[in-house]
Amino acid sequence: MREIMANETQQLVSFCIPCYHSENTLPGVVDEIDAAMAALGRYRWEIIMVNDGSGSATWETIQRLCAAKANRHGCTFARNFGQHAALMAAIRMAKGDFLVCLDDDGQTPASEAGKLLDALEHGRNVSGGSGADVVYADYGQAKQHSLFRNLGSKVNERMCQILLDKPKDLYVSSYFAMRRFVADEVIRYENSYPYVLGLVLRATKNIVNVPVQHRKREVGESGYTFGKLLALWMNGFTAFSIKPLRIATALGAIFAALGFIYGIYTIIKKIVVPEVPMGFSAMMTAVIFFGGMLMLMVGLAGEYIGRTYISVNNAPQYVIRETTDRPADASRE
Repeated sequence: MREIMANETQQLVSFCIPCYHSENTLPGVVDEIDAAMAALGRYRWEIIMVNDGSGSATWETIQRLCAAKANRHGCTFARNFGQHAALMAAIRMAKGDFLVCLDDDGQTPASEAGKLLDALEHGRNVSGGSGADVVYADYGQAKQHSLFRNLGSKVNERMCQILLDKPKDLYVSSYFAMRRFVADEVIRYENSYPYVLGLVLRATKNIVNVPVQHRKREVGESGYTFGKLLALWMNGFTAFSIKPLRIATALGAIFAALGFIYGIYTIIKKIVVPEVPMGFSAMMTAVIFFGGMLMLMVGLAGEYIGRTYISVNNAPQYVIRETTDRPADASRE
């Protein structure tokens, strides 16, 4: 009886895992979570797995894992909506006091989840107090991704600093933990194009890093193509910042000033040296350059307008086809 009461008073940790073609790696990740949490011994835990429209093999694996233990839950999307949409679905399903978000490929070591949880409870936060609101795993220079992914991460880091006011010394990754109130603030966002980092930065600045060892990928390859990374960046930078519009305005003002100065220079040169022919090539270069910049800025404004239009029309973040706790057909009962 005492053991049951003790278990009920333990804090609940929810592990949120977006899944995409991970039928070969997901069982190992789940087993590692169970082993790590059992070794810690001071928490209850649950595992939330969301299949991001990646086919039946991954969903069958999730169903099998959930059938084995009661603290595992899963759902599958009707189609592919992206990693951040899957993460939002997992966060909404989670009931934990703390939430730990990690990948399904085994590269983010679940065995080190205790480091993130310790920082949430006892770590020194950015204001000098005890306990952080959000903790990101810091891989340092040992991130075991491809050259393309590492380059993309560096570009993303820099752009987040400029457009989302991310602290310069904060390293962000897909392996992080947060308190319940931050998760509640994150899931308040119901529009299309979710970007979890932007939502976290909007909720709190009490964010810290802990060192974690990143592993090499042993099975398969990353699902992020250049197009998907570009779409993800656009989600974050247009949904949570108007700085791109301000940058476009500033560039427009700069180029207008340069064009005016060049026009004055051309007039003066013609007056001083009348025999100098007017430069057709220079004029066409200027027209093409400024025309291209103008189209770029109009396209940026159109991107904002289009996303606003889609959000106003209540386009869903995701569509759940089925869950392990409640099959799709059960909704009719």
